[in-house]
Amino acid sequence: MYVLTPVCYWGINLYDAKTYPLFSSHLFTKQGERYNFTAIINEKFELDLAQYDKQGRVHLSTFFATTYGLGFATIAATLSHVVLFYGREIYGRYKESKQGKQDIHTRLMKQYKDIPAWWFYLLLIVSMVVSLLLCIFMKKDVQMPWWGLLFGAALAWIFTLPVSIITATTNQTPGLNIITEYVMGIIYPGRPIANVCFKTYGYMSMAQAVSFLSDFKLGHYMKIPPRSMFLVQFIGTIIAGTINLGVAWWLLTSIDHICQDTLLPSNSPWTCPSDQVFFDASVIWGLVGPRRIFGSLGEYPALNWCFLGGFLGPVIVWVFHKAFPSQSWIPLINLPVLLGATAMMPPASSINYTSWILIGTIFNFFIFRYRKGWWQRYNYVLSAALDAGVAFMAVLIYLTLGLGNVNIHWWGADPDIDPEHCPLASCPTAKGINIDGCPTF
Repeated sequence: MYVLTPVCYWGINLYDAKTYPLFSSHLFTKQGERYNFTAIINEKFELDLAQYDKQGRVHLSTFFATTYGLGFATIAATLSHVVLFYGREIYGRYKESKQGKQDIHTRLMKQYKDIPAWWFYLLLIVSMVVSLLLCIFMKKDVQMPWWGLLFGAALAWIFTLPVSIITATTNQTPGLNIITEYVMGIIYPGRPIANVCFKTYGYMSMAQAVSFLSDFKLGHYMKIPPRSMFLVQFIGTIIAGTINLGVAWWLLTSIDHICQDTLLPSNSPWTCPSDQVFFDASVIWGLVGPRRIFGSLGEYPALNWCFLGGFLGPVIVWVFHKAFPSQSWIPLINLPVLLGATAMMPPASSINYTSWILIGTIFNFFIFRYRKGWWQRYNYVLSAALDAGVAFMAVLIYLTLGLGNVNIHWWGADPDIDPEHCPLASCPTAKGINIDGCPTF
């Protein structure tokens, strides 16, 4: 991102990049103004073509467009990387499982009662039936047809294995959000709610399956009874989902202009950056549709070549690995991780990544320099402990400071100071573009 974005913006002014901010997750008109989404949505929450033609094509900031290009490449690279580097191992493990071979951990877990298969089948059937009923009897609200649910579930099933392998070997999980949005936007354009529902069933089902497997893997090594793990996850999901829905409903009904950054004070904590990206994605893929942005009717059809580039990348690495087998560092080049590392940008920005890299580098240097043997034995447990520590600290800080309305103001967290220390990053730099709050060059 530090190379591609400046080159595309300052170097070649790709897609009139200077007309728009360098860093932004918002959508714009050709003149550099924020796109008015409410004007192009009719009463059925579908695209009003007449109003869309008045505003013109949707334009992205260079940073946002680059992120989508890398996302396309990541999805394709995940498939080719897993097939080339893990295809033989997957087939071998599958044959071993059919022959009943078990490792030491599986043999030790035999002392516990296993989870009955019908638990999983029953959960699957109930979830699918309830979802189908929503699609059939509340079609006006969810917009998604019944076949969309089945198609989304099929995508999640296909990608769970390759994504799980990337997660297990790198602790990074490539997302299916872009490919699910893209596919549904082509098949069923003009319906934003249907698009986000399809993304939820296609992408989030896969992500939750990978998380479920990850928890079971930890429990497998820690020798926790399988039925206890299943029940804890099931009950925890019900409780967490209910609380999340209730809190979201309470916030939406009690805070004026929540998530509308143009109507909120400059230091408001309710700008919802992640939800803003989610909303913009529903406009890009669901309302306007990929054909009018990344297809023949859009400004960014060239980004589709990133699919091919991402697919061929692991092939090149694999060829070099076969040509130079003595070079052990070559198979460590993991393009799904390298290309997908910026998947959280936006809403995450460079300051989120640089602080993470700095702390991680210092911590890993200490571990590998002075406690290498310890790291090899306990790295998996340590990773889970660090994740749990973040959750506990969030609750502790809220109970000790948040409830007392005590705010910590320092150089990196003062709401009156731009956290990026780069206020003009949200302004265009092309000559003659006049935007409120921005200088005119």
